[in-house]
Amino acid sequence: MDEQTPRCEGQNNQHQYQVSCANCRLANLCLPIALEANDIDRLDSIIQRGRPLRKGELIYRQNEPFHAVYAVRSGAFKAFTSADDGSEQITGFYFPGEILGMDGIGDNRHASSAKALETAAICEIPFDRLGELSAHIPNLQRHFLRLMSREIAEDRQLITLLSKSSAEQRIAALLLNISARHTRRKLSANAFRLPMSRTDIGNYLGLTVETVSRIFSRFQKAGLLAVDNKEIVILDPVLLREITDGCATAPAKAAIASR
Repeated sequence: MDEQTPRCEGQNNQHQYQVSCANCRLANLCLPIALEANDIDRLDSIIQRGRPLRKGELIYRQNEPFHAVYAVRSGAFKAFTSADDGSEQITGFYFPGEILGMDGIGDNRHASSAKALETAAICEIPFDRLGELSAHIPNLQRHFLRLMSREIAEDRQLITLLSKSSAEQRIAALLLNISARHTRRKLSANAFRLPMSRTDIGNYLGLTVETVSRIFSRFQKAGLLAVDNKEIVILDPVLLREITDGCATAPAKAAIASR
């Protein structure tokens, strides 16, 4: 797959037979949750798995006809919209066990593009087939609706964050959001790697890359984080939450602002 052919191909390669919904370590996050063994097999039969994607490869493009949703199996992705002048606005980051492509359901056309942030793998789920299967498996339908609801809620949180919050609050909220998503995968809530660049973070949060770098440095000097390039350790999650909620004490705010 390259940027000229943003499709998941090679479905019959050896990798196709090494992974199934039944043995996937993300089964409790992705669509197979709460399904019976026979239902998992039925779902697995419609899923297409291709070769790993390289960093920078696209799954789908903005305005492209919608035909499938995609479950992230490994790696990470960013979704973004492109303006007529070529500028991009990042609308979301996606991690293993999460679903991309739902923005195309309403108009049968993708409202954004999705690109790999690093070497990654996906499961392509044809939406028509998923709809047919959901009609016979209520648990699958309910879970997919929950995923859609979570996506809507996170979009609203982002709008609120960008409209009312300081730069410190935005970055603190993003770190806590990533922490919570790692917790859902039963990984460390406080130590993780950011797959996106500082530039991508700034684009997503409406900040300059210089502001993003400065705030990471402030948080580190204030003892909230340990930062080693993209490796992050949250040292004081309580204070990070207080910053996000806008209720950090005056001395804490002053200590961070003075760094």
